[in-house]
Amino acid sequence: MTSEAIQEKAGGGRLGLCAACSFYPEFPEHRRCTPGDACIRAHSGRQIDRFLRQNPELAENYLADLFWERRAIAARYAPVDRIFGLKSDQDEVVRRVVATRLPIDQLSSMIKDPDREVRLSVAARLAENLLGQLIHDPDYLIRATVARRLPHGQLSKLVHDPEREVRKVVAARLPTFALHLLADDHEPEVRALVAERALPELAARLLQDSEWWVRLAAVSRAPSELLPSLLDDPECEVREAARLRLADAPTARLEG
Repeated sequence: MTSEAIQEKAGGGRLGLCAACSFYPEFPEHRRCTPGDACIRAHSGRQIDRFLRQNPELAENYLADLFWERRAIAARYAPVDRIFGLKSDQDEVVRRVVATRLPIDQLSSMIKDPDREVRLSVAARLAENLLGQLIHDPDYLIRATVARRLPHGQLSKLVHDPEREVRKVVAARLPTFALHLLADDHEPEVRALVAERALPELAARLLQDSEWWVRLAAVSRAPSELLPSLLDDPECEVREAARLRLADAPTARLEG
C-alpha cells in the first residue's frame, strides 16, 4: 500500500489519524498497523487492542496515557512488572485489568478497592491464607467467591452470612460433620443442600422438615428404618422416594 493510499484510508490526508503519527509511514507499510482497523491513535478500543496485539513491545509506552481505554488495553500487554503503578489508577477498568495480571503476592493492596469487579478478581486469585480479609465484604458476590475458595476449616465463619447464596455455597462445601451448623437455616434451599450431604443422624432429623423438598433430599441419607413414616407424607414425590428406597433397603449402602 502506498503512503497516499494509506493516508486516504486513514481519513483524508493530513487530517487523518496518520498525520503527525510517529509510526507513519513505516508501520502501515510493514503491516504493523492498519488505518481504520489497528491504530494506537484511534479512540476505539477494538483498534487500539489490535495495534498492541501486533506490537506488544510498545504497550508500556501507553500506561500513563490520558485516555483510560488506551491505558487499560496497554495494561493487558505490558510486562507485569511495569503495571504495578496502575493498582491505584483513577479508572476502574484499568484496575480490573491490573487485578487479573498482578502476581498473587501483590494483590492484597487491592482488597479494599471501591470497584466490585476489581475485588471479584482479587477474591478469585488471592492467596488462601488472606481470603479471610474479604469475609465481610459488602458485596455478596465477593463473599460467595471467598466461600468457594476458603479452606474447609474456615467455612464456619460464613454460616451466618446474611445472603442465602453465600450460605448455599457453604452448605455445599462444609465437611459433613459440620453440616449441623446450617441444619436450622431459615432458607429451605440451604437446608435441602444440607440434607443432600448429611450424615444419617442429621438426615433423620431433616426428615421432619416443614418443606417437602428438604424431606425429599434427606430420604437418600437417612437410616432406612425411619422411612416407613414417610409413606404417608403429604407430598407424592417424598412418598415415592421413600418407597423406592425401602424396596432397595436390603442392598442399599449409604455413603458416609
